[in-house]
Amino acid sequence: MTNFSSPWTGMVPIDDTALAVTDTGGPGPCVVYLNGQFASQRYWRRVIAELGSGYRHVTYDMRARGRSMRSAEAASFEAHVGDLGTVLAARGVDRPLLVGWSYGAPVALHWASRNPDHVAGVVSVDGAYPYDFAYAEERIRRLWRRSRWLLPMLSTMGMAGKMSAEQHAQSNIELNEIYAALDPVFDSVTCPVRYVVATGGNLGGDRDEMESMRASLTPVLARNPDIKVSAKVASNHGNMLRKDFRAVADAVRELAGTPRSRGRQSR
Repeated sequence: MTNFSSPWTGMVPIDDTALAVTDTGGPGPCVVYLNGQFASQRYWRRVIAELGSGYRHVTYDMRARGRSMRSAEAASFEAHVGDLGTVLAARGVDRPLLVGWSYGAPVALHWASRNPDHVAGVVSVDGAYPYDFAYAEERIRRLWRRSRWLLPMLSTMGMAGKMSAEQHAQSNIELNEIYAALDPVFDSVTCPVRYVVATGGNLGGDRDEMESMRASLTPVLARNPDIKVSAKVASNHGNMLRKDFRAVADAVRELAGTPRSRGRQSR
């Protein structure tokens, strides 16, 4: 019988790949972290340290990211949603708090809306906005084709996947479609959802575009009282897990019903 109370690090096999998973174990509330689109689980280390040993922390690298193996389905959003359920089952987790940054946020929301009895809440870290970017597909494909020579190096830095340029492009294109179609997901989710919202621009968009994206959440907040903004922080999308990790930890504490930290800077 598997002992889920002890720390564990290993590979969880699924389909044509295996996912690198880390589980701190322990009896506290379980928090499962979902990475940015091409990021690895190491981005969460400051949030985990801030929350401490009173929580059970589960992190993993998505298909073809970090230490996980390559996969033919590496660019599929539905594959990532399904993989979350596989990781939870493999580690004996039920009713976790899901914390998703960027790409991980819509993964968390979709899984929560489909499994309402098996999730305690969702923290969205500057992701999952119902915004239509209206980017042309060819523009995205051209961008990734130009970057194809850098992809092996970027993947070691947690900034790209072990994927082809076409797979990266398809992942971006599909994510834009997922964002534009989020309204029904917001209307069906029944667990509490807390947003930690960044400010300013990012590599993926200038300041005005990113702020328009964030403003698209306003009507969602008005119609679904379970969805609230926990904090709007000074850092931008790319550096918020490094600079405003305390605000993310506080959103987790808010849903878990534990005291918030002191001295947190947000606005």
